[in-house]
Amino acid sequence: MVRRVAIIGAGASGLASIKCCLDEGLEPTCFERSEDIGGLWRFADNADSGRVSVYRSVITNTSKEMSSFSDFPCPEDFPNFLPHGLLLEYFRMYARHFQLLQHIRFKTTVLSVRKRPDFATSGQWEVVTETEGVQESHVFDAVMVCTGHYQVPHLPLASFPGIETHFKGRYLHSQQYKDAEAFRGKRVLVVGIGNTGGDIAVELSHVAAKVFLSARSNTWVYSRVSDHGFPFDMVSTTRFNHFLEWLLPSAITRRIKFRRFNSWFNHEIYGLASVKSSNFHVIINEELPFCMLSGTVVLKPNVKEFTKTSAVFEDGTTEENIDVVLFATGYIFSFPFLEESVRSPLKNNRSLYKCIFPPQLERPTLAIMGLVQLTGSVMAGAEIQARWVTGIFAGAYKLPPASRMMADVLKKQPPVKRNPSEPENLKMSFINYTSDIASCAGVKPSVLWLLLTDPRLAMAVFFGPCTPYQYRLVGRGRWSGARAAILTQWQRALKPLRTRVVEDGASPCSWSWLGLLALPAMLVVGFLLSKSPRPGWVPRGLSLF
Repeated sequence: MVRRVAIIGAGASGLASIKCCLDEGLEPTCFERSEDIGGLWRFADNADSGRVSVYRSVITNTSKEMSSFSDFPCPEDFPNFLPHGLLLEYFRMYARHFQLLQHIRFKTTVLSVRKRPDFATSGQWEVVTETEGVQESHVFDAVMVCTGHYQVPHLPLASFPGIETHFKGRYLHSQQYKDAEAFRGKRVLVVGIGNTGGDIAVELSHVAAKVFLSARSNTWVYSRVSDHGFPFDMVSTTRFNHFLEWLLPSAITRRIKFRRFNSWFNHEIYGLASVKSSNFHVIINEELPFCMLSGTVVLKPNVKEFTKTSAVFEDGTTEENIDVVLFATGYIFSFPFLEESVRSPLKNNRSLYKCIFPPQLERPTLAIMGLVQLTGSVMAGAEIQARWVTGIFAGAYKLPPASRMMADVLKKQPPVKRNPSEPENLKMSFINYTSDIASCAGVKPSVLWLLLTDPRLAMAVFFGPCTPYQYRLVGRGRWSGARAAILTQWQRALKPLRTRVVEDGASPCSWSWLGLLALPAMLVVGFLLSKSPRPGWVPRGLSLF
């Protein structure tokens, strides 16, 4: 039986894991190699510290309500999108409130995690740590790895001929970027148009002589500010929208998405993406279109090669006098402390059952936490993972047989990539994934049951944002404040904007008009599901029954 649990890393996933262990009556010990909590989100000026951290100006891409821990709402006076300093303060508040710090051993590095000789029967692990040069060996009943996927910078220099042999300027990975001042007056090429690449290109455009942004793939740019000025994820990430996506043919849903993206600006004109794009990704950036419109950021195709001072692109164009090349090319996850027999099968997160458990182990006492990129908050995803995992450790839930887990893993393996040097795309649907894990943990809400017992709450759950509080309404770990948190989520979202009072009008976020539609809408949904061509199947994020 599991009692003592080792947790590696005191970032968002690690803190949630400590708290969930305590909720289940387990004894967690968290090992954090630095001197404080926060992980990636604790800003460090020194890029050479060996610890990956955010850059100075970073702001979250998911809103506070969608990213909160499920039983600890973010303060109402905090802005909807948090600078790293405020997010770290929220983590500190969470750790103090649930008394988590006493379970963390700071300045302690995990050197190795190995199976005990009797692992097949005991499931125990030997964990070797080092604190101020002193090594220590421990025995734990289970291990939760909370180091995330921002670990080793992915720097594909071999894909850019000349960068190492001919180019005379400076090149670096975005991990080393902290602020724009060092690039003042320079001509900078940013390679990679993910969220980080877009953010850095925009910030550099304020001080650099010229910024070029090289994009390999088609990219749709979305704003944090959505309809009527609300946080975009609170408007778009709803069970109702998720149901419509499941109901409508994929061609129609793609057309709707592309039309929504182009309602802000025409992406084809800007050379970003076309409605005919079959392979694309989405980034969050409010300023990039204006920077391109003003010429301070120039979009370029993929780099073909580098010369001494220039970059040659695949369309035959050349940009001369490049001073700095900044690679925003992502990260590769790595677990050097795990023994080879455990580490070698971990090619990507799809090698894990539910993106958490290595299915080949004789005993399910190792969990890889937070190794997912979701279309919503990873923090919320990591917390629901931690609730399920600690429930399994405590004996409340059981995993299926190893053969079924292996079959599930093989079925969900991604197709072979055309370019093996590219890092794996781990992105998954937020509602699909969190609802799947919540179902495993028995905490997924039933919308139809809520409609019968609490119509007001049912409307908020189905038509409103799919906030983490929904997974505290029922089941193990049920929180008495979940209903109130859901019904007041819009108040907390709007509170930081109420800094100047204007004449009252109809509240744009009022859901009262939905009262006339809720019952017939729910009945229609139930009817459509009963007539589904896939009998007995319900979209995972809907959770009607």
